[in-house]
Amino acid sequence: MAAFEEVRWHGRAQQGVVTAAKVLAETALHGGRFVQAFPDFGPERMGAPVKAYNRLSDKPIRIHSQVAEPGYVVIADPTLITLVPVTGGTPDDAVFVVNTVKDPDVIRKDLGVEGTNAKVYTVDAGHISVETIGRLMPNTPLLGAVAKVTSLIDLETLQSSFKANYSKKYSPKVIDGNMAAMKRGFEEVKGG
Repeated sequence: MAAFEEVRWHGRAQQGVVTAAKVLAETALHGGRFVQAFPDFGPERMGAPVKAYNRLSDKPIRIHSQVAEPGYVVIADPTLITLVPVTGGTPDDAVFVVNTVKDPDVIRKDLGVEGTNAKVYTVDAGHISVETIGRLMPNTPLLGAVAKVTSLIDLETLQSSFKANYSKKYSPKVIDGNMAAMKRGFEEVKGG
């Protein structure tokens, strides 16, 4: 087993992938793990491609570089699959979680990972976020899906950490909407 687990997030500016990486790190930290979360983007502009990264470990993390070989890739905007190298550096058994209405088998082909041991999961995080939060913000449903399909975090810790860290910043309505979004992402993700 590697000394740490690495996650790469792909999205567009204003989709919340930088925040999602931060929330994933806070949740893992809340669960007693060592963590890193950091963004990678150029000049900020609405809709521009953005990447964020996580490292999680049971021991202190002494590396401070970009994540080049992520075992987990979360894609908030499926149009990026054809625009940026979302599979770059991933191992044969990488786990992909994609915000889309498409079936996992279709996304497997779109990603070009047929014939590998990669696991591909899909969830309509955009639709979930509109229904639960009231706006297109796929990050929290994607976090719920990550909790379901990986061993990085669990839903209960995700929700309790989110409440603890954001209840003073956001209204109870916003917190409740995000809790519902996480739960639905957890319940509605499909694939494998």
